[in-house]
Amino acid sequence: MKYVDEYRDGALARDIAAAIAAEVQPGRDYAFMEFCGGHTHAISRYGIEDLLPPNLRLIHGPGCPVCVLPIGRIDDAIRLAADPAVTLCTYADLMRVPASHGGSLMKARAAGADIRMIYSSLDAVRIAEAEPARQVVFFAIGFETTTPPTAIALRLAETKRLTNFSIFCNHVLTPVAMRAILDDPDPIGIDGFVGPAHVSTIIGTAPYQEFSDIYRKPVVIAGFEPLDVMQAILMLVRQINQQRCEVENQYIRAVTAAGNVTAQTLCADVFEIRDSFEWRGLGVVPSSALKLRDAYAAFDAEARFAIRTVHADDNPACECPAILRGRKKPSDCKLFGSVCTPETPIGACMVSSEGACAAHWTYGRFREHRTAA
Repeated sequence: MKYVDEYRDGALARDIAAAIAAEVQPGRDYAFMEFCGGHTHAISRYGIEDLLPPNLRLIHGPGCPVCVLPIGRIDDAIRLAADPAVTLCTYADLMRVPASHGGSLMKARAAGADIRMIYSSLDAVRIAEAEPARQVVFFAIGFETTTPPTAIALRLAETKRLTNFSIFCNHVLTPVAMRAILDDPDPIGIDGFVGPAHVSTIIGTAPYQEFSDIYRKPVVIAGFEPLDVMQAILMLVRQINQQRCEVENQYIRAVTAAGNVTAQTLCADVFEIRDSFEWRGLGVVPSSALKLRDAYAAFDAEARFAIRTVHADDNPACECPAILRGRKKPSDCKLFGSVCTPETPIGACMVSSEGACAAHWTYGRFREHRTAA
Protein backbone atom coordinates (compact mmCIF):
# COMPACT_ATOMS: atom_id res chain seq x y z
CA MET A 1 0.00 0.00 0.00
CA LYS A 2 1.19 3.51 -0.85
CA TYR A 3 -1.77 5.82 -0.27
CA VAL A 4 -3.73 6.52 2.88
CA ASP A 5 -7.12 5.66 1.34
CA GLU A 6 -5.85 2.11 0.80
CA TYR A 7 -5.67 1.75 4.59
CA ARG A 8 -9.37 2.71 4.73
CA ASP A 9 -10.69 0.25 2.17
CA GLY A 10 -14.13 -0.88 3.33
CA ALA A 11 -14.05 -4.20 1.49
CA LEU A 12 -10.72 -5.14 3.06
CA ALA A 13 -12.01 -4.10 6.48
CA ARG A 14 -15.00 -6.40 6.07
CA ASP A 15 -12.69 -9.23 5.00
CA ILE A 16 -10.58 -8.79 8.13
CA ALA A 17 -13.76 -8.57 10.23
CA ALA A 18 -14.94 -11.84 8.71
CA ALA A 19 -11.61 -13.45 9.59
CA ILE A 20 -11.90 -12.20 13.17
CA ALA A 21 -15.46 -13.51 13.46
CA ALA A 22 -14.39 -16.88 12.07
CA GLU A 23 -11.44 -17.23 14.44
CA VAL A 24 -12.87 -16.07 17.77
CA GLN A 25 -13.88 -19.02 19.88
CA PRO A 26 -17.58 -18.96 20.76
CA GLY A 27 -17.00 -20.25 24.28
CA ARG A 28 -14.79 -17.39 25.47
CA ASP A 29 -14.62 -13.60 25.64
CA TYR A 30 -11.77 -11.42 24.40
CA ALA A 31 -10.85 -8.05 25.92
CA PHE A 32 -8.13 -5.90 24.37
CA MET A 33 -7.02 -2.47 25.61
CA GLU A 34 -5.98 0.13 23.07
CA PHE A 35 -3.59 2.37 24.94
CA CYS A 36 -3.24 5.20 22.45
CA GLY A 37 -5.82 7.99 22.18
CA GLY A 38 -5.25 8.01 18.43
CA HIS A 39 -6.47 4.43 18.29
CA THR A 40 -9.49 5.31 20.40
CA HIS A 41 -10.51 7.95 17.88
CA ALA A 42 -9.88 5.65 14.91
CA ILE A 43 -12.06 2.97 16.51
CA SER A 44 -14.91 5.44 17.04
CA ARG A 45 -14.51 7.33 13.78
CA TYR A 46 -14.52 4.29 11.52
CA GLY A 47 -17.05 2.22 13.46
CA ILE A 48 -14.60 -0.59 14.10
CA GLU A 49 -16.59 -1.90 17.07
CA ASP A 50 -19.56 -2.44 14.73
CA LEU A 51 -17.45 -4.90 12.75
CA LEU A 52 -16.39 -7.01 15.72
CA PRO A 53 -18.18 -10.06 17.16
CA PRO A 54 -20.09 -9.52 20.42
CA ASN A 55 -17.64 -11.57 22.49
CA LEU A 56 -14.73 -9.28 21.57
CA ARG A 57 -14.51 -6.08 23.62
CA LEU A 58 -12.20 -3.08 23.23
CA ILE A 59 -11.22 -1.16 26.37
CA HIS A 60 -10.03 2.46 26.25
CA GLY A 61 -6.79 3.01 28.15
CA PRO A 62 -4.93 6.02 29.63
CA GLY A 63 -3.28 6.95 26.34
CA CYS A 64 -4.22 10.64 26.26
CA PRO A 65 -1.39 12.73 27.78
CA VAL A 66 -3.63 15.73 28.42
CA CYS A 67 -6.24 13.53 30.10
CA VAL A 68 -3.84 11.86 32.53
CA LEU A 69 -2.29 15.14 33.73
CA PRO A 70 -3.65 15.79 37.24
CA ILE A 71 -5.45 18.99 38.15
CA GLY A 72 -2.63 19.99 40.48
CA ARG A 73 -0.22 20.43 37.57
CA ILE A 74 -2.71 22.62 35.70
CA ASP A 75 -3.04 24.69 38.88
CA ASP A 76 0.77 25.02 38.93
CA ALA A 77 0.76 26.37 35.38
CA ILE A 78 -1.99 28.88 36.19
CA ARG A 79 -0.04 30.12 39.21
CA LEU A 80 3.07 30.42 37.04
CA ALA A 81 1.20 32.45 34.43
CA ALA A 82 -0.14 34.76 37.13
CA ASP A 83 3.41 36.09 37.60
CA PRO A 84 3.50 39.34 35.59
CA ALA A 85 7.06 38.57 34.45
CA VAL A 86 6.14 35.15 32.99
CA THR A 87 5.01 34.17 29.51
CA LEU A 88 3.61 30.62 29.56
CA CYS A 89 3.74 28.74 26.24
CA THR A 90 1.52 25.72 25.79
CA TYR A 91 -0.19 23.53 23.22
CA ALA A 92 -3.80 24.38 22.43
CA ASP A 93 -5.41 21.25 23.89
CA LEU A 94 -4.24 22.22 27.39
CA MET A 95 -5.99 25.58 27.34
CA ARG A 96 -9.47 24.38 28.31
CA VAL A 97 -8.57 21.54 30.68
CA PRO A 98 -10.50 22.18 33.91
CA ALA A 99 -8.43 23.23 36.92
CA SER A 100 -9.41 23.84 40.54
CA HIS A 101 -12.32 26.15 41.37
CA GLY A 102 -13.60 26.15 37.79
CA GLY A 103 -10.40 27.64 36.43
CA SER A 104 -8.45 26.90 33.25
CA LEU A 105 -5.54 28.34 31.31
CA MET A 106 -8.04 29.88 28.90
CA LYS A 107 -9.79 31.72 31.74
CA ALA A 108 -6.45 32.78 33.19
CA ARG A 109 -5.48 34.28 29.84
CA ALA A 110 -8.81 36.09 29.63
CA ALA A 111 -8.06 37.53 33.06
CA GLY A 112 -4.79 39.00 31.79
CA ALA A 113 -2.14 36.29 32.11
CA ASP A 114 0.38 36.08 29.25
CA ILE A 115 -0.39 32.58 27.98
CA ARG A 116 0.41 31.81 24.36
CA MET A 117 -0.61 28.81 22.28
CA ILE A 118 2.23 27.37 20.22
CA TYR A 119 2.54 24.66 17.58
CA SER A 120 6.11 23.60 18.34
CA SER A 121 8.47 23.59 21.29
CA LEU A 122 10.80 25.69 19.15
CA ASP A 123 8.17 28.46 19.07
CA ALA A 124 8.76 28.94 22.81
CA VAL A 125 12.50 29.30 22.20
CA ARG A 126 11.86 31.91 19.50
CA ILE A 127 9.63 33.89 21.86
CA ALA A 128 12.29 33.81 24.58
CA GLU A 129 14.91 35.02 22.10
CA ALA A 130 12.68 37.78 20.76
CA GLU A 131 11.53 38.98 24.21
CA PRO A 132 14.55 38.84 26.57
CA ALA A 133 12.73 40.83 29.26
CA ARG A 134 10.14 38.05 29.67
CA GLN A 135 10.57 34.78 31.57
CA VAL A 136 9.32 32.27 29.00
CA VAL A 137 8.15 28.92 30.38
CA PHE A 138 7.32 26.02 28.06
CA PHE A 139 4.58 23.78 29.49
CA ALA A 140 5.99 20.46 28.23
CA ILE A 141 3.60 17.52 28.17
CA GLY A 142 3.20 14.16 26.49
CA PHE A 143 4.41 10.59 26.25
CA GLU A 144 7.68 9.50 24.64
CA THR A 145 6.57 10.93 21.28
CA THR A 146 6.77 14.58 22.32
CA THR A 147 9.75 14.25 24.65
CA PRO A 148 12.48 14.61 21.95
CA PRO A 149 11.11 17.98 20.71
CA THR A 150 11.30 19.30 24.28
CA ALA A 151 14.91 18.11 24.53
CA ILE A 152 15.72 19.81 21.22
CA ALA A 153 14.19 23.07 22.46
CA LEU A 154 16.29 22.93 25.62
CA ARG A 155 19.47 22.23 23.68
CA LEU A 156 18.72 25.14 21.34
CA ALA A 157 18.06 27.48 24.27
CA GLU A 158 21.36 26.39 25.77
CA THR A 159 23.20 27.02 22.50
CA LYS A 160 21.66 30.50 22.29
CA ARG A 161 22.51 31.12 25.97
CA LEU A 162 18.97 32.11 26.80
CA THR A 163 18.68 32.83 30.51
CA ASN A 164 14.96 33.62 30.28
CA PHE A 165 13.79 30.21 29.02
CA SER A 166 12.70 27.29 31.20
CA ILE A 167 10.68 24.09 30.97
CA PHE A 168 7.80 22.93 33.17
CA CYS A 169 8.27 19.22 32.51
CA ASN A 170 5.28 16.86 32.52
CA HIS A 171 6.49 14.08 30.23
CA VAL A 172 5.25 10.62 31.22
CA LEU A 173 6.16 7.05 30.27
CA THR A 174 3.91 4.61 28.44
CA PRO A 175 5.17 1.16 29.55
CA VAL A 176 5.02 2.19 33.22
CA ALA A 177 1.37 3.19 32.86
CA MET A 178 0.58 -0.12 31.14
CA ARG A 179 2.26 -1.91 34.04
CA ALA A 180 0.22 0.11 36.54
CA ILE A 181 -2.98 -1.00 34.81
CA LEU A 182 -1.95 -4.66 35.04
CA ASP A 183 -0.75 -4.31 38.65
CA ASP A 184 -4.11 -3.00 39.82
CA PRO A 185 -5.20 -5.18 42.75
CA ASP A 186 -8.70 -5.25 41.24
CA PRO A 187 -7.88 -6.22 37.62
CA ILE A 188 -10.30 -5.46 34.80
CA GLY A 189 -9.45 -8.56 32.76
CA ILE A 190 -7.27 -7.49 29.84
CA ASP A 191 -6.24 -10.26 27.44
CA GLY A 192 -3.84 -8.15 25.38
CA PHE A 193 -2.85 -4.69 24.21
CA VAL A 194 -3.11 -2.82 20.93
CA GLY A 195 0.24 -1.08 21.37
CA PRO A 196 0.72 2.65 20.66
CA ALA A 197 2.02 3.77 17.31
CA HIS A 198 3.81 7.11 17.62
CA VAL A 199 5.31 6.21 21.00
CA SER A 200 6.71 3.02 19.51
CA THR A 201 8.44 4.89 16.68
CA ILE A 202 10.60 6.38 19.45
CA ILE A 203 11.04 3.55 21.96
CA GLY A 204 10.77 0.59 19.58
CA THR A 205 9.28 -2.78 20.49
CA ALA A 206 11.70 -3.95 23.19
CA PRO A 207 10.11 -2.08 26.16
CA TYR A 208 6.91 -4.11 25.73
CA GLN A 209 8.69 -7.43 26.15
CA GLU A 210 7.98 -7.50 29.89
CA PHE A 211 4.25 -7.70 29.19
CA SER A 212 4.65 -10.89 27.23
CA ASP A 213 7.41 -12.42 29.36
CA ILE A 214 6.23 -11.48 32.86
CA TYR A 215 2.54 -10.64 32.61
CA ARG A 216 1.79 -13.13 29.83
CA LYS A 217 -0.14 -10.54 27.82
CA PRO A 218 0.35 -10.24 24.06
CA VAL A 219 1.06 -6.82 22.58
CA VAL A 220 0.54 -5.89 18.92
CA ILE A 221 1.80 -2.45 17.94
CA ALA A 222 -0.60 -0.95 15.41
CA GLY A 223 -0.83 2.01 13.09
CA PHE A 224 -3.67 4.52 13.25
CA GLU A 225 -5.64 3.64 10.15
CA PRO A 226 -8.72 1.39 10.42
CA LEU A 227 -7.10 -1.54 8.60
CA ASP A 228 -4.09 -1.24 10.92
CA VAL A 229 -6.31 -1.56 13.98
CA MET A 230 -8.38 -4.39 12.48
CA GLN A 231 -5.28 -6.36 11.56
CA ALA A 232 -3.81 -5.84 15.04
CA ILE A 233 -7.01 -7.19 16.60
CA LEU A 234 -6.85 -10.26 14.36
CA MET A 235 -3.22 -10.80 15.35
CA LEU A 236 -4.18 -10.60 19.03
CA VAL A 237 -7.02 -13.07 18.56
CA ARG A 238 -4.65 -15.53 16.92
CA GLN A 239 -2.13 -15.18 19.74
CA ILE A 240 -4.82 -15.85 22.34
CA ASN A 241 -6.17 -18.85 20.44
CA GLN A 242 -2.69 -20.30 20.02
CA GLN A 243 -1.83 -19.54 23.66
CA ARG A 244 1.04 -17.33 22.61
CA CYS A 245 2.20 -14.18 24.40
CA GLU A 246 4.44 -12.21 22.08
CA VAL A 247 5.22 -8.65 21.06
CA GLU A 248 4.27 -8.30 17.40
CA ASN A 249 4.67 -5.28 15.17
CA GLN A 250 1.84 -4.60 12.75
CA TYR A 251 3.10 -1.06 12.12
CA ILE A 252 6.23 -2.18 10.30
CA ARG A 253 6.19 0.83 7.97
CA ALA A 254 7.12 3.12 10.87
CA VAL A 255 8.20 1.08 13.92
CA THR A 256 11.41 -0.92 14.32
CA ALA A 257 12.65 -3.13 17.12
CA ALA A 258 15.24 -0.58 18.23
CA GLY A 259 13.13 2.54 17.70
CA ASN A 260 14.72 5.93 17.13
CA VAL A 261 18.11 5.57 18.79
CA THR A 262 19.07 9.20 18.10
CA ALA A 263 15.96 10.45 19.91
CA GLN A 264 16.53 8.01 22.77
CA THR A 265 20.12 9.19 23.22
CA LEU A 266 19.08 12.84 23.20
CA CYS A 267 16.36 12.26 25.79
CA ALA A 268 18.66 10.20 28.01
CA ASP A 269 21.10 13.10 28.06
CA VAL A 270 18.49 15.72 28.98
CA PHE A 271 16.04 13.82 31.20
CA GLU A 272 16.06 11.39 34.09
CA ILE A 273 13.25 9.46 35.74
CA ARG A 274 11.30 11.05 38.59
CA ASP A 275 10.84 9.07 41.77
CA SER A 276 7.06 9.34 41.38
CA PHE A 277 4.39 11.30 39.53
CA GLU A 278 0.64 11.63 39.93
CA TRP A 279 -1.61 10.52 37.06
CA ARG A 280 -5.30 11.24 36.77
CA GLY A 281 -7.00 7.88 37.17
CA LEU A 282 -3.90 5.92 38.18
CA GLY A 283 -2.85 7.94 41.23
CA VAL A 284 0.80 8.33 42.20
CA VAL A 285 2.88 5.96 40.06
CA PRO A 286 6.58 5.39 40.89
CA SER A 287 9.17 6.03 38.17
CA SER A 288 6.50 6.99 35.64
CA ALA A 289 7.63 10.44 34.49
CA LEU A 290 10.67 12.48 33.56
CA LYS A 291 12.45 15.52 34.95
CA LEU A 292 15.44 17.53 33.80
CA ARG A 293 18.86 16.28 34.80
CA ASP A 294 20.90 18.35 37.22
CA ALA A 295 23.13 19.46 34.34
CA TYR A 296 20.14 21.36 32.95
CA ALA A 297 18.79 22.66 36.26
CA ALA A 298 19.12 26.24 34.99
CA PHE A 299 16.27 25.48 32.58
CA ASP A 300 14.02 23.77 35.12
CA ALA A 301 10.94 25.90 35.82
CA GLU A 302 10.11 23.87 38.92
CA ALA A 303 13.42 24.91 40.48
CA ARG A 304 13.46 28.46 39.12
CA PHE A 305 9.96 29.28 40.37
CA ALA A 306 9.93 26.95 43.40
CA ILE A 307 6.89 25.03 42.15
CA ARG A 308 5.39 22.71 44.76
CA THR A 309 2.46 20.78 43.35
CA VAL A 310 -0.56 20.42 45.63
CA HIS A 311 -2.95 17.55 45.00
CA ALA A 312 -6.41 18.60 43.82
CA ASP A 313 -9.41 16.30 43.54
CA ASP A 314 -11.36 15.83 40.33
CA ASN A 315 -15.02 16.77 40.20
CA PRO A 316 -16.62 13.86 42.11
CA ALA A 317 -19.35 13.54 39.49
CA CYS A 318 -16.84 13.21 36.63
CA GLU A 319 -15.93 9.66 35.59
CA CYS A 320 -12.67 10.59 33.81
CA PRO A 321 -10.48 8.70 36.31
CA ALA A 322 -12.50 5.49 35.90
CA ILE A 323 -12.60 5.91 32.11
CA LEU A 324 -8.82 6.30 31.99
CA ARG A 325 -8.43 3.06 33.96
CA GLY A 326 -10.72 1.25 31.53
CA ARG A 327 -13.35 0.63 34.20
CA LYS A 328 -16.07 2.73 32.62
CA LYS A 329 -17.09 4.03 29.23
CA PRO A 330 -17.88 7.68 28.47
CA SER A 331 -21.59 6.84 28.26
CA ASP A 332 -21.44 5.59 31.86
CA CYS A 333 -20.82 9.13 33.09
CA LYS A 334 -24.02 10.92 34.07
CA LEU A 335 -22.45 14.24 33.05
CA PHE A 336 -21.67 13.11 29.50
CA GLY A 337 -23.59 15.02 26.86
CA SER A 338 -25.56 17.07 29.37
CA VAL A 339 -23.40 19.18 31.66
CA CYS A 340 -20.18 17.97 30.02
CA THR A 341 -19.75 18.71 26.31
CA PRO A 342 -16.79 19.92 24.21
CA GLU A 343 -18.08 23.48 24.67
CA THR A 344 -18.42 23.11 28.46
CA PRO A 345 -16.02 20.33 29.50
CA ILE A 346 -16.09 19.12 33.09
CA GLY A 347 -13.35 16.53 32.63
CA ALA A 348 -10.12 16.42 30.64
CA CYS A 349 -11.32 13.41 28.60
CA MET A 350 -13.82 15.71 26.87
CA VAL A 351 -11.22 18.38 26.07
CA SER A 352 -8.33 16.70 24.31
CA SER A 353 -8.52 15.54 20.71
CA GLU A 354 -7.26 12.18 22.01
CA GLY A 355 -9.72 11.89 24.89
CA ALA A 356 -12.16 8.98 25.02
CA CYS A 357 -15.12 11.24 25.85
CA ALA A 358 -14.30 13.57 22.96
CA ALA A 359 -14.14 10.57 20.62
CA HIS A 360 -17.44 9.22 21.91
CA TRP A 361 -19.08 12.65 21.60
CA THR A 362 -17.93 13.04 18.01
CA TYR A 363 -18.67 9.52 16.78
CA GLY A 364 -19.75 6.97 19.37
CA ARG A 365 -22.95 8.54 20.67
CA PHE A 366 -24.53 8.19 17.23
CA ARG A 367 -23.57 4.52 17.18
CA GLU A 368 -25.37 4.01 20.48
CA HIS A 369 -28.53 5.63 19.13
CA ARG A 370 -28.44 3.33 16.09
CA THR A 371 -27.94 0.29 18.32
CA ALA A 372 -30.82 1.30 20.57
CA ALA A 373 -33.08 1.82 17.57
